[in-house]
Amino acid sequence: MNKVELIATATFGLEAVLAEEVKKLGYADAVVENGKVTFAADLSAICRANLWLRTADRIRLKVGEFKATTFDELFEQTKALPWPELIPGDAVFPVDGKSVKSTLFSISDCQAIVKKAVVESMKKKYPKEWFEEKGPLYRLEVSLLKDMATLTIDTSGAGLHKRGYRGAAGEAPLRETLAAALVLLSRWNPDTVLWDPLCGSGTIPIEAAFIGRNMAPGMNRTFASESWPTISKELWRQARRETHDLAKFDKSLDLIGTDIDDRLLKTARQNAIEAGVDDCIHLQHIPVAEIQTRKKYGKIICNPPYGERIGTQREVESLYREMGKTFNQFDTWSFYVLTAHPFFEKLFGRPASKKRKLYNGNIQVNYYQYYGPRPPRPKQ
Repeated sequence: MNKVELIATATFGLEAVLAEEVKKLGYADAVVENGKVTFAADLSAICRANLWLRTADRIRLKVGEFKATTFDELFEQTKALPWPELIPGDAVFPVDGKSVKSTLFSISDCQAIVKKAVVESMKKKYPKEWFEEKGPLYRLEVSLLKDMATLTIDTSGAGLHKRGYRGAAGEAPLRETLAAALVLLSRWNPDTVLWDPLCGSGTIPIEAAFIGRNMAPGMNRTFASESWPTISKELWRQARRETHDLAKFDKSLDLIGTDIDDRLLKTARQNAIEAGVDDCIHLQHIPVAEIQTRKKYGKIICNPPYGERIGTQREVESLYREMGKTFNQFDTWSFYVLTAHPFFEKLFGRPASKKRKLYNGNIQVNYYQYYGPRPPRPKQ
């Protein structure tokens, strides 16, 4: 298994951002589809993709793809795939499933068929009738889309948004993967200030710190495929060594997070400490109406409340009006606001330079982007 085909999954709307990340890692032949980016690579890419990709939800190893409209077709073609080359005889291999617009719509039946087919395939190499499944985890998935079956193995384990630094969060926390995407989409320059005036538990400034210091988001967590005998310990050692060699731990950054909730600010401080970036993030209790700065250029990036719950709509709309008045005083800055409110621009007081449709969990949101003037180039 020297050459592999990997699928990096992503929240809808972030595929292009993820593809750019994949190419930056050195894998040029990325293919972008809804909710995923597929690319071919060597075995070390399993390690590097899990460690480095900031906007991916998971990294899946693609085992095979074929058309299946009957259970016999699903069974026989799954059985023909090289499972014994990928999975050891003592592996734990549960099967997940999903089906969209396919003849085989019963997910539980598809899961059972795939499980049986994999067991039959494994018997070719391991002469036994019963597989105890006490070893490393190989979580399989059968995904059916318009009668095309894709068989994959999850290499990540816990979702890649779980960086390991966030022990606690607010009532509606922003996923780390989406927070990183907001920073990447803003084209923030690490030599300029970034301010989240509604920082909550601090996810946006923490992810910005990772980006500004070129710290791999997965460097402080483990992955399911680290226990696979098919990937040598040396490959993982090399990949983790790369994350430390390329990180700029001492780079000075100007990151600010402010909020009016002292409880959340306390959580943000603890999260920043756990992430190892508390030295470059200034966290303070300041209402939105009172934020001010002498810095000429910078970016404001925030994820304010949406007013989804009954009783908060009026407060949220008042906040958006307040944001418009306050942010407009920063006339040379750029603003980036993620919200699901359909009338945000009207409440804010002006139309966005650009807006991009994204998803925050199951909620459709827009990323409103207001571009300020370009900072002058530094003198040579």
